[in-house]
Amino acid sequence: MRKLTTLFALFVIGSLATTQAQTADEILDTYFENIGGKDAWRAVEGIKMTAKVNQGGMEIPIEIVRMKDGKQMTVITFQGKEMKQGVFDGEVLWSTNFMTQKAEKSDAESTEMMKKEMNDFPDAFLDYKDKGYAVEYIGKEDYNGTEAFKIKLTKEPVTIDGAEVEDVTYYFFETENYVPIAMQSEIKQGQGKGMISEVTFSDYQEVDGLYIAFSMTQGIKGQGGQPITMDSIELNPKVDASAFAFPEEDAVGGDTTEGGE
Repeated sequence: MRKLTTLFALFVIGSLATTQAQTADEILDTYFENIGGKDAWRAVEGIKMTAKVNQGGMEIPIEIVRMKDGKQMTVITFQGKEMKQGVFDGEVLWSTNFMTQKAEKSDAESTEMMKKEMNDFPDAFLDYKDKGYAVEYIGKEDYNGTEAFKIKLTKEPVTIDGAEVEDVTYYFFETENYVPIAMQSEIKQGQGKGMISEVTFSDYQEVDGLYIAFSMTQGIKGQGGQPITMDSIELNPKVDASAFAFPEEDAVGGDTTEGGE
């Protein structure tokens, strides 16, 4: 009898796990259907976003470019000067140091983390199983007054300060339109270590048949954040590869950590 009871318990646990996986996949399938379809997103070769960041009441223009081959950069215009941050050409990650105005390469760990993030374009959930990711439906939660599905996304482990750590992010999909309204993850290094990073999404608009959030706020959970408002979003932009190249002639000597972050 004890053996039968154990087998029954294992069957129930297995059935619950299967139901959770199916529920997560059903949510994601509806999500992609609502934002334009998986095939349409697979066809995206690049995204260029022109936006403004609200910094203490001051609006700072930024341009964000992400390409399918992993190249990406953020260009900040401040006091008439353009400064590049988080620039990646597929091999080298670098940024402009705000103090010296010189280009500086990131350390090896940050570069390897960026290489792994290449899989996330244009959406971490797209074909997530092929990327070696896992999703788990946690359940329904109230997120700031909105009913939401909470989904846990686990990606490949990353190396931070020489140690391998989990790469886990929690997403909140509102239950009416099945689109993300927030994502949260634990900060693993730096001054904010141990705090929860939070990004919220709203104002989904159509861009060439795909729906993308035109308003975001990023910061620390419970402490507010920086609002980012999109002025325009362009799909499949033509961007010269040289725009992502590390400018050796203007650089600080040697590899270093990013001074702009």
